[in-house]
Amino acid sequence: MRASMPRKEADMSFTRRAFVKTVGVGSAAFMAARRSAWAELLQAPAPARAPRPLLLHNNENPLGPGEAVLEAVRSALGQGGPAGRYPWDDVTQLHQAIADRFGVSPENVVTGCGSTQILREAVQIFTSPVKPLVAGQLTYEECAGYADLVGTPVRAIPLDRSLKLDLEAMADAARGAGVAFVNNPNNPTATLLSGDAVDQFIDRVHSLAPDALVLIDEAYHDYVTDPSHRTQAARAVKDPRLVVARTFSKAHGMAGMRVGYAIGHPDTIKRLDWEGSMALNVAGLVAALASIKDQARLQRESARNTEARKFTIDWFSKAGFTSTDSQTNFVFVDIKRPAKVFRDACREQGVLVARDFPPLEKSHVRVSIGTLDEMKRATEVFGRVLGVKAAAA
Repeated sequence: MRASMPRKEADMSFTRRAFVKTVGVGSAAFMAARRSAWAELLQAPAPARAPRPLLLHNNENPLGPGEAVLEAVRSALGQGGPAGRYPWDDVTQLHQAIADRFGVSPENVVTGCGSTQILREAVQIFTSPVKPLVAGQLTYEECAGYADLVGTPVRAIPLDRSLKLDLEAMADAARGAGVAFVNNPNNPTATLLSGDAVDQFIDRVHSLAPDALVLIDEAYHDYVTDPSHRTQAARAVKDPRLVVARTFSKAHGMAGMRVGYAIGHPDTIKRLDWEGSMALNVAGLVAALASIKDQARLQRESARNTEARKFTIDWFSKAGFTSTDSQTNFVFVDIKRPAKVFRDACREQGVLVARDFPPLEKSHVRVSIGTLDEMKRATEVFGRVLGVKAAAA
């Protein structure tokens, strides 16, 4: 004789039995109705998504990479094989393609996970607690941020009155330094230093600080239209105390794929290449290889950005707000009010603009350049936020 069932469990068992008996042959109809209800739920139109804001805050390429890049990635990874292999051969091919583009040897090239990695490596290798980093007070923060992390002092030099890096003051401050960092064109001010001015700066640093490395970040090189500009890549190949960093994140439209590179003297490149070929992934390598070869697409991107940039600068100018002479894919504008106030108001209307940039956060804002259509839509929002009628602008 089996043990008596607890009352609660017995009641539950009875309830289940009663349900099955009651439903009987009608259970099929019940289940069919249940499936029909689920089908209607799944087929119901999804709630409307809020429109994506205009992303004018991170200096990205609004179009992304070119079709040749996308096709190369699809072709390489379509069957899955390459993704399962280490990318040693892909790194070699990319280094050769970059070298061909600059007319140099692969020994003059190092790649990294974005130019971010290369900038950090330079700080790691060439600075120390007794060999400071010299940089602009308002410039791309990567080097200074990493210097703080590893315990390297930073000599931050204020910008000049035109919001350009003060090269004379930076050269003077380079005595005893490990790295002198120049972002040209400069982020966030969008200003450019002429090729002659940079050459003179390098000469002066070499004279005053013979052991210091001059690190030139040319992330926005492909957007420059000022004829006074000159890359320092050719000089870096011959100068062990000079490195030029570039990225595929801007004009190449590959910010999400994280590929950067540097050009320099073979001895310096060897020191920067301490992580070897393991810094990059197959998709990024394949994409970069296709993009570096597609110079026609790069020229089209530059022209597209130039048109949208001019429209944006002209709009602000006619509205009574002064921009620097941007040579990048963003503008830096004196909006005569705190950037946070402007940024928050724009966000409420679906436009994202950049964060604060002290010490100019009380007056200036950085706005990335989208497509021409995006900038037309954005300036309508800017007009409302700034109290400027579109017709007047």
